[in-house]
Amino acid sequence: MRPDTPAENVDHTAEAARLERTAGLYPEDAEALLLRAAAHLELSGDRPTATTLYDRLLSSTADLDNPHLVRALKASNLWEYGHEAESRAIIEGVRSASPQDPAPWVIVAEALESHDELEAAHETYTEAVHRLLTDVPEPPYATHPLLFGRHRVRRMLGESHDEWDALADTVHSLPITLDELHDPKRVWSLGSENPAELEAEILRLRAELGAYREALSRPFPVAILHWPATELTELLEAYPSLEAEYPSHQAHLTTIESALRELASSGTPNLGIVTGTVPSYEAFAASELSSPSDATLLPQYATTLAARGRAVAWPPQQGAACWCGSGQPYGQCHGTTA
Repeated sequence: MRPDTPAENVDHTAEAARLERTAGLYPEDAEALLLRAAAHLELSGDRPTATTLYDRLLSSTADLDNPHLVRALKASNLWEYGHEAESRAIIEGVRSASPQDPAPWVIVAEALESHDELEAAHETYTEAVHRLLTDVPEPPYATHPLLFGRHRVRRMLGESHDEWDALADTVHSLPITLDELHDPKRVWSLGSENPAELEAEILRLRAELGAYREALSRPFPVAILHWPATELTELLEAYPSLEAEYPSHQAHLTTIESALRELASSGTPNLGIVTGTVPSYEAFAASELSSPSDATLLPQYATTLAARGRAVAWPPQQGAACWCGSGQPYGQCHGTTA
């Protein structure tokens, strides 16, 4: 499914089947592809089959990139079709594991919140922000839903603002304030006969919808292909004609950063970097019935990797490691300005 495909025009069952087939062709990307397939199955209403995909991933002999995320998604899905006890047990397991990735925390907290377990949701959000954001100078983008969710639940519980709520206010960028968006009394305004109140509520709903659309627009970035030093050496030894594209590894890294900055300055959103490997590239070339020495395949290979969920967002968050693999913070490596 292309990112610009209207949701009402999507055959979720067919899309899930396509992603399962693709996962069979690219086992190294099975985790990302099967998670997307499970999401389509949930949207189609086939939640039991979605659970089967989550179980397939969890029982796989391959190491998962984010097993806590898979468990959190399974728990959320199970609760939606009547398996509350099992879902609660999995949620407790995710919380006990204390993952460093914010996504599992968000999913289990929202599952509790959606089933009116507000106290438990508040505890989960609070535990997550304490573990992930204590002594962090600037909250990474991925942690924003934790701050917003905690703010929302605290408003419903009638709690007064604290320092984490203040932090949520500072990272919130929409024109409607969080206090307005999370006002528990908003639901009553939908039944109002006052046109001004209805218009104000429509503006709030549009702001919320804009935030959701922005979040959903991220999985398929415009991606630039990056070769680690060892992979680039192997690539050029096997296919010397590509030296015209990659005169040196240092020049390759410089070209990536400058290309991304140029795209950003032109207003191109949702930029990312995909890392190539020689075996993967050779397999891609074979699937295209072409030779790996054909330089025109390189951008197609990058797009294919991005579509398979392999892209890392650019630029990295403040304080995060540089995309080049140097181990240095981005701001001290390729993130330095001229």
